[in-house]
Amino acid sequence: MRFNKLLTVLAAATVALAGCAVDHSGQDAEKPTIRIGYQSFPSGDLIVKNNKWLEQALPDYNIKWTKFDSGADVNTAFIAKELDFAALGSSPVARGLSAPLNIPYKVAFVLDVAGDNEALVARDGTGVNSIADLKGKRIATPFASTAHYSLLAALAQNGLSASDVQLIDLQPQAILAAWDRGDIAAAYTWLPTLDQLRKTGKDLITSRQLAKDGKPTLDLGAVSDEFAAAHPDVVDVWRQQEARALGVIKDDPSAAAKAISAEIGLSPDDVAGQLKQGVYLTPAEVASPQWLGTDGQPGNIAANLQSASQFLADQKQIPQAAPLKTFQDAIYTKGLPGVLSKQQ
Repeated sequence: MRFNKLLTVLAAATVALAGCAVDHSGQDAEKPTIRIGYQSFPSGDLIVKNNKWLEQALPDYNIKWTKFDSGADVNTAFIAKELDFAALGSSPVARGLSAPLNIPYKVAFVLDVAGDNEALVARDGTGVNSIADLKGKRIATPFASTAHYSLLAALAQNGLSASDVQLIDLQPQAILAAWDRGDIAAAYTWLPTLDQLRKTGKDLITSRQLAKDGKPTLDLGAVSDEFAAAHPDVVDVWRQQEARALGVIKDDPSAAAKAISAEIGLSPDDVAGQLKQGVYLTPAEVASPQWLGTDGQPGNIAANLQSASQFLADQKQIPQAAPLKTFQDAIYTKGLPGVLSKQQ
């Protein structure tokens, strides 16, 4: 019953979310609209948005960009059928594809693999020098996010459970405010907020380290089942532009930093430093067995998501883990790797 109530609350909340931070510029009432959810972490998604590549590649559509603070909010919008595409972390995707949410969407792209761009940071002056020192302390993280998943994994590695600390559910900007007030001892979050915390704090563990220990997290691009079935050609164009952005990050990092900086309000130099903290795949790597996979053959991301689902179930974040087939069926591999080889 608790989860049924959750679905009702999530759907109702989206009415408010849908009207926030929406870019309606240049829209034509006569054209159908593609609705895209984005987040303000450094990624190729922001390069695509800033350069208006989708608007150029899909002139017969309006492109509506809506900003979200976390993957949990993105899931809320998908439940309410307010999105066609969106960027969100692997942990929210694992949760979304598991019961009770069972969101009808598919993973169609890998935006990045979390490295040092997500981390658990302890505030200076709190006496916290290790993860074990966090027992009984207040720790903030956006619930149902990759950071939340990583925080629980880091605690478990060190013999602590969620009940051994005081977990606070805050979005990145609220984390920064609570940090400055001294309300929290530590936080697990992502860039660009993370670098602000590091000015008066220290890393206890990063997502790069957790990945080496078998708990990797990723930022993914998802598409609703309904939209993918109706417009596979548009999905191809979207993936090609995202692949194009990965090429810019690799081959022209200064151009990538400039585009992203315009979207998140930081200097290009700051963004350039942040881009070095993440792991950005090549299009060929995205369409490989290790990651998304090839046409009809879902890659290892399915197993990664199933592992995350199992972890969430073990932590009693969801009722039970979904089977591997659920995640294999939710990897959109149609046309890969051929589609991504045409990104130019």
